[in-house]
Amino acid sequence: MTSRRPLIAGNWKMYKTCSEAEDTAREIVKNLPDMPDVEIMIAPPATALAPVFSIIRDTPVELGGQNMFWEAQGAYTGEVSGPMLVSAGCSYVIIGHSERRQYFGETDDSVNRKINAAKAAGLTPIICVGETETERDAEKTFSVLDKQMENGLESLSADSFKGVVIAYEPVWAIGTGRTATAQQAQEVHARLRKFLDKRFGGDIASQTRIVYGGSVKPENIAELMALEDIDGALVGGASLKPDTFSKIINYKR
Repeated sequence: MTSRRPLIAGNWKMYKTCSEAEDTAREIVKNLPDMPDVEIMIAPPATALAPVFSIIRDTPVELGGQNMFWEAQGAYTGEVSGPMLVSAGCSYVIIGHSERRQYFGETDDSVNRKINAAKAAGLTPIICVGETETERDAEKTFSVLDKQMENGLESLSADSFKGVVIAYEPVWAIGTGRTATAQQAQEVHARLRKFLDKRFGGDIASQTRIVYGGSVKPENIAELMALEDIDGALVGGASLKPDTFSKIINYKR
């Protein structure tokens, strides 16, 4: 049995106005168990970070940003820095999500720069890696993940990596209703942990939380969480409805 505390993170993507986000946060807080045995994080859109933080401030729910820039400040119109996220109440930030890679040109190099900037700002990065359907069908899953991990974590020492969360998100399972089988998910998570062992050593590999993201829902969370190397979930669509997200948080252990 692992000693790693599970993390259930909700990524709200580009949904919810400030008032909608506040209402959702209130409902999530209302449905929390008194002593959650999982760590909980929600990542609203940037405009709703501060309003949502005012609601969750004194609860077990943590706040996360969906993206950040690698400079602390500067003439970068439209970007949000690590210190800005911290000032809004964030303790986490999602980096390298497949939608950022697909639509906005995110690369392993920019992921690397953002990890360093996030750590410098005092944020815990959730680093997303995953393969497309074409890559999986071509049996390139492991080579794709190895490349994303090697390049994304380049130059990071064991000390600088400590505390980082890895999120495996098979791109073919995001928003499609498809989910990797328990065996597929465990196989990939074990491979990622093996990579960390080789790269940073056994202590870091055993301490690092590797969460699964890919159409996570109340119906499959318990099966996924029963696996040795799955330490939580990065939840997309199912986190938008507070009752559904609450069922995921309160899955039967």
